[in-house]
Amino acid sequence: MLYGAIEAGGTKFVCAIGNENLEIIEQVSFPTTTPIETMCLVKEFFDKYLDKLKSIGVGSFGPIDVNTTSETYGFITTTPKEKWRNYNFLDTLKSYFNVPIALTTDVNAAAYGEYVKGYEKKISNIVYFTIGTGIGGGGILNGELIEGFSHPEMGHMKVVPHPKDSYKGNCPFHGNCLEGMAAGPAIEKRNGVKGQDLSEEDSFWEIEAYYIAQCMYNTTLMLSPDVIVLGGGVMQQDHLVKKVRNQFKHMLKEYVQIPKINHYIVTPKLGQRSGIIGGLALAEKALYNARESIH
Repeated sequence: MLYGAIEAGGTKFVCAIGNENLEIIEQVSFPTTTPIETMCLVKEFFDKYLDKLKSIGVGSFGPIDVNTTSETYGFITTTPKEKWRNYNFLDTLKSYFNVPIALTTDVNAAAYGEYVKGYEKKISNIVYFTIGTGIGGGGILNGELIEGFSHPEMGHMKVVPHPKDSYKGNCPFHGNCLEGMAAGPAIEKRNGVKGQDLSEEDSFWEIEAYYIAQCMYNTTLMLSPDVIVLGGGVMQQDHLVKKVRNQFKHMLKEYVQIPKINHYIVTPKLGQRSGIIGGLALAEKALYNARESIH
């Protein structure tokens, strides 16, 4: 019995096949081009496994419509990727594969991967942030994805500008939201180089940590998760998570007690595999739900 996973990113698609232990057997990636070209490659990959493929879990770039009562459920909606705008992603997959399919955001899938495989369901509530080209957040509450009329857009929470930062924000919708102030493009526009090329000692990192710490503060007081995971390209430097923890402690002022902050604000246990393993875990759940609905 095999599960399929798709990590549908704005830059590339990752497809994988995994076993019942959510271990990856085969994985491929290819650029995200047009829907016709990209989905042809998706079909080609999974067609090799049709005799054993039981279900598929998908984490997609968005926004996507996750409201099961909506007429556009399963669509990629107002994405800046023009060729994918209002694309019926879920029904396209269903036309290829006659198996249960779960669809959520890429960051929700990463959160679910950390919950199921990283922490082995030993915690109840987890929030995962991807801080990279954009910023997104996903949450798990008592083992279920946090969703309502839509999926969370945690990356667009407003943040207070740093006293030494005159930047107005890169987000065309909200200006000084978290994504507008702290995502990769905002770092590059301020400094003239990508974050990975900035020295660890550069004073800008204190400003970056200030914005991410505000996000940690807001998330803590709103959701009280067991753990907050910080993934994405911007976070792939050890010094930044330490700066975030320090700023967070200063902001919180012990209003609530976080006894082990090093175990509360963390980087992903699964590294860059959180999303694709989350897809496999969602596939497992989709198969279970399908069987339950029959009974």
